[in-house]
Amino acid sequence: MAPSLAIDYAYKTRAPSSLLSSLFMSTLNVAAKTLVSVASNIKVEYYEKWRARDHLRFMAMLMTWVTVWVFRVMMDHFPSVMRISPSYLGRFLPAKTSTLALPPPSISSVVTLSSLSTSPSSLDLILKDDFDGHSVQALGRALTHVLALLNEIPATSRKYQFAMAMADKIMDGNFRNGHIELIEVNRTALSSAFARTLSLLNRSLQLTQGSYDSGAWTSRILSALPMGSYLSYYVKGLNHCVRTVLQTVAKGTWQLEKRRQLVYEGADDVVAEKLAQELLWITNKLRAYGAVDEAMVQWSYASAIASLAFSANPRVQGYLVKISAILIGDLTNNKVEVSMQVMFRLLVLWIPLFCHANNGLSYPFLTSFEKMEVESAIDEVISILPATDQEVILINWLQDFTVCASDWPNLQVSYDRWCRCTRQLAA
Repeated sequence: MAPSLAIDYAYKTRAPSSLLSSLFMSTLNVAAKTLVSVASNIKVEYYEKWRARDHLRFMAMLMTWVTVWVFRVMMDHFPSVMRISPSYLGRFLPAKTSTLALPPPSISSVVTLSSLSTSPSSLDLILKDDFDGHSVQALGRALTHVLALLNEIPATSRKYQFAMAMADKIMDGNFRNGHIELIEVNRTALSSAFARTLSLLNRSLQLTQGSYDSGAWTSRILSALPMGSYLSYYVKGLNHCVRTVLQTVAKGTWQLEKRRQLVYEGADDVVAEKLAQELLWITNKLRAYGAVDEAMVQWSYASAIASLAFSANPRVQGYLVKISAILIGDLTNNKVEVSMQVMFRLLVLWIPLFCHANNGLSYPFLTSFEKMEVESAIDEVISILPATDQEVILINWLQDFTVCASDWPNLQVSYDRWCRCTRQLAA
């Protein structure tokens, strides 16, 4: 605790600056290593002449020790020299010599899926140069922390709703204040939370898909039957139990603890459903605070999840359909500004899921009115896209629509309009 206090209150004391102290310790370590290296080359049994390289290494060692002495003098007589923040120091010195060398938080719209972590210790909580307990940056760090905890806390825990209420309270307070920087705090934290939850959901669906690959063909056959979605998941559960028993008998070890760990790693439909539900909650919050375009951009790049969604649990499919319907429906909002490429990618990626998902059979996703609104929004967005983009979207839709059991979304009006416009261009 004492070292951290010395760093936090460096501006108020006469202690040597953190940069100077760290340079001293780093140079001292280098000098010690050089001394050991030079000493190791001296053979006691046989005295040999030093080569030029040995002389140079010895001179470098002496110069390093002189540098250590210079830093020691500066620390004793000039403690306020080179007063630089510890966070800036972390860019140049090793992690062992910088106690606060944590990476700054990312605020980019699109975050790569492999750069995210589920551990709270990996959160981007860095103390800025102008750190103040009541600053805007502090609120941003607090909100990012709470949103990350939601991914870690089980949904069955009573603390889950507590953490969600805390996040709501911080965001509502920022929004009611009306200050542009506080509103940007909500936008940045929610965008980061959306990207992190998207990555976790992708990993969860991949693990779940991998655990069921052995019985994929039986699941497809059962899903094609009436009430097949129920039967397929009963069969999956039965296969899971049989496989566990066989592994226990063969290896002589009980696998329940391993299965319990896999649940926290994401290899379970329940975890995927929790993450999908959190993603829907974050999407609604982004809409409420006028930052839905952040979700649109990231959702338009989620091609991995779009492909895994076809074999996902129907409840997970339901949340993914709802998120896609919300974002596509908001494309027609005049306040939302996204590029044509984002619109095109959203439609190309998620219209196939609309066709093939278990719409309203076992788990109703959208009401009839909501489906009509989404169809209208899709038609309006298609009408403003370039003709080549319209062709790709409508041809893919027709192929999916003719082979699926669902009658939604019906884009025949858009298809007929594209045909008429194409004839006019050819005339």
